[in-house]
Amino acid sequence: MPGLLRGVARTAVVAGTATAVSNRVSRRQQGRWAQQEYQEAPPQPAASATPPPAPPTVDMTSKIDQLKQLGELKAQGVLTEAEFEDQKSRILGS
Repeated sequence: MPGLLRGVARTAVVAGTATAVSNRVSRRQQGRWAQQEYQEAPPQPAASATPPPAPPTVDMTSKIDQLKQLGELKAQGVLTEAEFEDQKSRILGS
């Protein structure tokens, strides 16, 4: 019985070690593939969080709606104070 127990224990250790090594190799390979894909992919331009400039024939209601949207973006932290002021002057200036 001690010989059987020793054989089972040895098999468990070998199998556990093999699994750990295999998992580590898989994670390293996935990391390399992800890095290669990142380096090969062209950088995507970031989507602009600011609304497009208003057309010249915009009535006051749409300007107010745009200013409300700007205020919400600023409150959410999407726009900085400088970006908010810049966009606000564009909307009010048009």
